[in-house]
Amino acid sequence: MSSVQSLLDTKCVYILDCWSDVFIWIGRKSPRLVRAAALKLGQEICSMLHRPKHVCVTRNLEGTEGQVFKSKFKNWDDVLKVDYTRAAETVQQNDNLQGKVKKDAEQKDQMKADLTALFLPRQPAMPLTEAEQLMEEWNEDLDGMEGFVLEGKKFARLPEEEFGHFFTQDCYVFLCRYWVPVEYEEDEKEKKEGEGGGGGGAGGDEEEEDKQPEEDFQCVVYFWQGRQASNMGWLTFTFSLQKKFESLFPGKLKVVRMTQQQENLKFLSHFKRKFIIHKGKRKQKTDSAQPSLYHIRTNGSALCTRTIQIGTDSSNLNSEFCFILKVPFESTDNQGIVYTWVGRAADPDEAKLAEDVMNSMFDDTYSKQVINEGEEPENFFWVGIGSQKQYDEDAEYMKHARLFRRVTSRCRRNVQTSVYMWVGTQTSQVEIKLSLKACQVYIQHMRAKETEQPRKLRLVRKGNEPHCFTRCFHAWGAFKTPPA
Repeated sequence: MSSVQSLLDTKCVYILDCWSDVFIWIGRKSPRLVRAAALKLGQEICSMLHRPKHVCVTRNLEGTEGQVFKSKFKNWDDVLKVDYTRAAETVQQNDNLQGKVKKDAEQKDQMKADLTALFLPRQPAMPLTEAEQLMEEWNEDLDGMEGFVLEGKKFARLPEEEFGHFFTQDCYVFLCRYWVPVEYEEDEKEKKEGEGGGGGGAGGDEEEEDKQPEEDFQCVVYFWQGRQASNMGWLTFTFSLQKKFESLFPGKLKVVRMTQQQENLKFLSHFKRKFIIHKGKRKQKTDSAQPSLYHIRTNGSALCTRTIQIGTDSSNLNSEFCFILKVPFESTDNQGIVYTWVGRAADPDEAKLAEDVMNSMFDDTYSKQVINEGEEPENFFWVGIGSQKQYDEDAEYMKHARLFRRVTSRCRRNVQTSVYMWVGTQTSQVEIKLSLKACQVYIQHMRAKETEQPRKLRLVRKGNEPHCFTRCFHAWGAFKTPPA
């Protein structure tokens, strides 16, 4: 097949092997993970065959290709075709890169937003009994679960005692095997009994039982990526562990990719509300003398209960939640003291859960104590958390907060008595205008629906979020920074 320029797709990455040269062509809309994989694969291809000493791997970005790369394709030149019978404005070609950029810009200008979600009522919270029933049913279907964690460039088996503990800079894989009951057709059974007549005897019944289909199974692989983890973890999984699982369970494997705090509900149910997220890496050496604070919070359903490590600062406390504070000691006999802090307006079930989480997180080498708000000991609690500061005494925003996201942009709006429009650093002006209009439409709609609660529009830019905005999110932290 002759090489022509039309074979190159802007959403893909290509490797062209010319023996003395290896070219990697990167489309401008190609995924970043595919680009990284192509660069690694290009080096491996270069070393597979005996080649000249001057061979090298050359990267070519779409629109900036070198002349040597272009010479490998038929009729690829930079000479513009000019038709002198047409006006100068119509000479612009739509097939080249400049034409594509212009076409994309025109499409962005014509974008339309679907505002249906703004007019739907707020989804009510799931009752505790319903959440517990779902949790019980999903765990009954679970036949077994194996965990793996990315260590270096390979996935290692995760010890069972570490199930439920996750780190923000790590990637985890859980292989879950579920029983899938096979429905036995009653009509077929009655038909067979009728054909057999009454003289089949016990031997016929035993034969029918042997022919009855057994229960089937399905394997689901959950890939969990921490907020600060590299995307290379997903790439490593797809090229190693996923291939192995597909060969072991052909036709019965399903892969679910998740990121931190956007987990699948069925996956969360297997940890029975003891889902703990720590900062850093699993085997990273940390300063054991530093106190650590964990915030327990339920969002919308008991299934979505998480215990997440936050900044050790008393201003992060809230009277409607429970917190766990670890204050380490410099002693071999007693490693420290752990407090479960229960706010005066906290839910009693959540307070009991907080105590259970504390007991599962820390062994008997720690002293443990449950304290209510207002009963904090000065010598260890306030000293360990830094100092006593003013904190929120209610979480009324939890009853009204809603989150909308534009699919085509990076603008988010968190809705309470105020409407916040969060704008990312790379959001286009078109997307900002569409989001602003959507916010205005929402405010008008809520003004007519709830006249006693007027809402104000507030703009929030990335990196300058106020506390009244960040408190609506569980364990708001620093944004992920790309590697240098």
